Amino acid sequence: MDQILINLLNGLSSGLLLFMLSSGLTLIFSMMGVLNFAHASFYMIGAYIAYALTGVIGFTAALFVAPLAVGALGALFERTALRRVHKYGHVPELLITFGLSYVVLEVVQLVWGRTPLNFTPPEWLQGSAFTVVQSARDGLSIVAGMAPPEMCQVAGEAAAQCSRFPMTRAFMMVVALGMLVALWLLLTRTRIGLVIQAALTHPDMAEALGHNVPRVFMLVFGSGCALAGLAGVIGGITFVTEPAMAAVVGSIIFVVVVVGGMGSLAGAFVGSIVIGLLQTLPLTVDASLADLINRFGGQVGAGTPGWPVLRITLAQAAPILPYLLLVLILIFRPKGLLGTREE
Repeated sequence: MDQILINLLNGLSSGLLLFMLSSGLTLIFSMMGVLNFAHASFYMIGAYIAYALTGVIGFTAALFVAPLAVGALGALFERTALRRVHKYGHVPELLITFGLSYVVLEVVQLVWGRTPLNFTPPEWLQGSAFTVVQSARDGLSIVAGMAPPEMCQVAGEAAAQCSRFPMTRAFMMVVALGMLVALWLLLTRTRIGLVIQAALTHPDMAEALGHNVPRVFMLVFGSGCALAGLAGVIGGITFVTEPAMAAVVGSIIFVVVVVGGMGSLAGAFVGSIVIGLLQTLPLTVDASLADLINRFGGQVGAGTPGWPVLRITLAQAAPILPYLLLVLILIFRPKGLLGTREE
């Protein structure tokens, strides 16, 4: 039970990290109709810039400065390159962002090398946020921080099971939820949000009222990249900072956006949580389709057609489940769970 709870929390934290990434991508797409193939590269840049700044100004300052730097780079790219091909349609936009992802990868490898960096979290983010203690005598209990060793050994009984939830993941969840609230307030309760929505739905009218729509697009693109940079800072200290980190999340965030609904911020949140849970909860199920058939009276053995496939456990199939969900969504609900965009 304790492992299921930890996996559930890991799934929620992973889903919230995906939301930090997919929200920026969704914001860019809903405003500009651009699927930014380099979005995961800005995630990677955020981690590397934060790593470089941490040694100079400390992690806390780098947590704020690195996303701003990534946002500035994104706005510069939109102003100097993406805007020039925007008028030619979606294919040139996809190609230029696809090319940018390779340029960023090569630059990162030239500057920081190909090996993972030792980007350790600060002292206040090290250790455990809480410990889940499971024992036959006391049942399930949660202890703040790291449980003392004596709690993991019940007198007269076998050792209790102690599962620790890292502080970095708890911090990731807090930041992601704070970002969700901030985005919602910005887009629905401020003048800036009204201008952004007006530029989205009626760009000509917004420009006639004196708003610089291209500048709004540039700021939105930069803001979306900044959100990816913020996710990169937190993902860098939680997982690993290496050149392959963009490839790890690059495909899955597009799965999130499609499953949640293209251009829907609420859909991005729901899709992120669903995909995060789909990646982690099956890891606790060490059963296969053959086991299920045999449990209900079937006879599945080595001579059965397709036997190797039937023996694949749900834990082994966990990495492909999000992509299977993507296929099903595209077949039965192409607009996604909460999608509203017609294109």
